[in-house]
Parts: sequence; structure tokens; C-alpha cells
Amino acid sequence: MDAGCLVVAVAGPHGSGRSTQARLIAERYGLRYMSAGTLFRKRAAELGLSLEEMSKRALEDPDLDGYLDSRTREESRRGGVVIDATLSGWMAEGANLRLYLACPLGERVHRIAEREGRVLAEVEAETRFREDCERRRFREYYGVDVDDLSVYDLVVNTALFDAEATARILKNVIDEYLGAR
Repeated sequence: MDAGCLVVAVAGPHGSGRSTQARLIAERYGLRYMSAGTLFRKRAAELGLSLEEMSKRALEDPDLDGYLDSRTREESRRGGVVIDATLSGWMAEGANLRLYLACPLGERVHRIAEREGRVLAEVEAETRFREDCERRRFREYYGVDVDDLSVYDLVVNTALFDAEATARILKNVIDEYLGAR
């Protein structure tokens, strides 16, 4: 199989390394990169809202998620893309590989706080709130339980490895997949 036709769905909670790994996969295999989180943050900025405020609004306005979902489906239909999104395992139509990056909350909070130069307690509260909002929205709008990992082909606990080791693991899986086709 030609790597340029691949559709790779990369999911995982905030701070798990999802975006880092999705970008690395896109670069390594010459694929486009699509981030639902970037689109969500961009829309929040356009509306003058914080991420927490945007999460609250998304609970009341299904159209916000609808836009992200339609973009995810559209990009996956085109092929040759890495989809970086919480729901990519469900929304990336015809994905060749569905990868989930797991990581305990404490480690994720530490990573986010360090990356953004913020206080741990503040990041933890925001992360818990955002993820709770997402769980409720996704269950209500789609009947999806984001904690059900059965749709994924591979689950990697990124707390066990640094970013480079995680990238090597994912590269090996993708290379093996491509070699088997």
C-alpha cells in the first residue's frame, strides 16, 4: 500500500502527546495533518471565548461539534491524512489505522502546565472540566463512550515512553501495516 493514501486516526486525552505524534506521523509519511483541537481553539478565539467557555457553549450548541465532525469526515474521505481528534476513531471514515494514546491524568496535567507555563491546579481543573464536557457531549450527540477503546487498533500508554520512543513504536506499527498490504 502507498503511504500517501493512508488515513490514520490519532486519538487520546488532552496532554497525552496526541498532537505531537500525529504531526510526526504526517511529516514522516508525507500526509496532510488535520487537528480538530486547532479548529476548536480557532473558533473559540473568533468568538472571543476561553476553552472552558467554548466547552460550555458546545454543550448547548451541537453545531460546533457538527462542524468539526464534517471536516473530519471530509478530510478522511480525501485520504492521505492524519486526523488528530478526540473522536477520530469514530469519525475518520475508512481509517486504515486507529491509534489511541493513553496517559494518566497526573502526567497529562504536568505536561500541559509545563508546556503552557501554568499552575498545576488550574490546569487540572480545566482539563477535568473540558473532558467531562466532552464525555457528556459525545455521549449525548453521538452515543459514543470515549472511554471505550475497542474501536482502536493500538493503544499506547505514553507515560511509559518519551516522545521519541513513542514515535518509534508508532512508526513500527505503521511500517508493518504498510508492509502487510
